[in-house]
Amino acid sequence: MNLGIDASNIRAGGGVTHLVELLGAENLCLHGFNKVIVWGSSATLAKIKDNDWLDKKPVLLLDRCLPFRLYWQYFRLKNLVEYSNCKLLFVPGGSDLSGFKPMVTISQNLIPFEWREMRRFGWSLLTLKFLFLRMSQSHSFRKAKGVIFLTTYARNIVLKVCGALRGKNMIIPHGVNNRFFREPRAQRLTNEFNQNQPCRVIYVSIVDPYKHQWQVALAVSKLRSMGIHIVLELIGPPARGMKRLKKVINDVDPEGIFIKYRGGIAYEKLDTFYETADIGVFASSCENLPNILIEGMAAGLPMACSSMGPMPEVLGNAGVYFDPENVDDIAGALLKLINSSDLRTALAHAAFVQAKQYSWKKCADETFRFLAEIVHN
Repeated sequence: MNLGIDASNIRAGGGVTHLVELLGAENLCLHGFNKVIVWGSSATLAKIKDNDWLDKKPVLLLDRCLPFRLYWQYFRLKNLVEYSNCKLLFVPGGSDLSGFKPMVTISQNLIPFEWREMRRFGWSLLTLKFLFLRMSQSHSFRKAKGVIFLTTYARNIVLKVCGALRGKNMIIPHGVNNRFFREPRAQRLTNEFNQNQPCRVIYVSIVDPYKHQWQVALAVSKLRSMGIHIVLELIGPPARGMKRLKKVINDVDPEGIFIKYRGGIAYEKLDTFYETADIGVFASSCENLPNILIEGMAAGLPMACSSMGPMPEVLGNAGVYFDPENVDDIAGALLKLINSSDLRTALAHAAFVQAKQYSWKKCADETFRFLAEIVHN
């Protein structure tokens, strides 16, 4: 039994990580699949580990911009899937124009389904793209034989827009790579944070409007003005929130003394940065599943976390929450952690245990079992 995977819209970030980890974690023979054929861009396919049962099909059109990818998906994909004798098409990118049946897809981008978050981007080409994704993904979800959601929160949000789905749906969270797991370290006492050894706070995420890095920077600046020895390390590629973040940094720390922006760091090296931090912070207001939050949890860090979206569903009682749009609230959450080594110890251990339920092997096993069930039914 052959499985086709349309990776035409899997090009960066969590989507690529999901596909790479999914195909690297599971023995497909356990679920009755003999071969997996993946169509995608050359850059995406190069990141996927070779395997005897895996046939990677690079497509020149998929190395180009969106109109070319849509053309390929609409006019070419169905024939390719049928010619390859695939019994099922899996579309992790969310939108399917091929018309092949049966098809299973995943909801991985929640911004198109939350007006509040979409409006942060103003009237722009990106907003138009989100509106297109809202329509195309809603259509794909409704016609799919199966839809995978990453959290209960995300499923509820999407179903409010799409209405009832014809096919089955299942919640299958992503996993976290084992190299991120570190037993929680002994927490320093509050009076051990000083000018030479300040409290190191790390925030990893793309610099976009809904990630609120500038509010975190302002909160850290407020704590510094109170005499708190704290340093913020920001890691993530620049995007549409970079202009605002730069302005805040220039206003409160032009010499780069306590706000360190590192830019984008290769995914393979991120775990080394978590190792040197005392506290993790995650201030996003819109997520489908916050993988970066889970990485911080796995790294044994006490987490200060946004109270919005699915974050409480993922972190549970293992963190201190704040309103990501309220600078005082962010500062208060960080101060609460800094002032209590006992609280940091308890939350770090609780978050570490919580993170263990997010396994790529479990994700792969549940995903391919779900795909096999769709075929057999």
